[in-house]
Amino acid sequence: MTGKVTNLAELVSYQDGSIVSREIIKKDTGTVTAFAFDKGQGLSEHTAPFDAMVYILDGKASIRIGERLFEVQAGESIIMPANKPHSVRAPEKFKMLLVMVR
Repeated sequence: MTGKVTNLAELVSYQDGSIVSREIIKKDTGTVTAFAFDKGQGLSEHTAPFDAMVYILDGKASIRIGERLFEVQAGESIIMPANKPHSVRAPEKFKMLLVMVR
């Protein structure tokens, strides 16, 4: 994909009952990954030792950071700070770009 115009939302496809991911960049300093979540899927609460930004490509996600719940929709982003518990849930199908910086 280097040196090529890419539609990020088209890099991953929805699959019934699944979460699909495709790593776009993997470096020692961080990663960029596209995800497609089917309705009802999610990532359970966890922490990461580095900051992460989620950008919603399609649909809407419920993202919990600590005790706060955020509804983030297509065209919006949110930063999940390092070492703070967070989780992701799909109240409807959605696609996101996850950018993690170490």
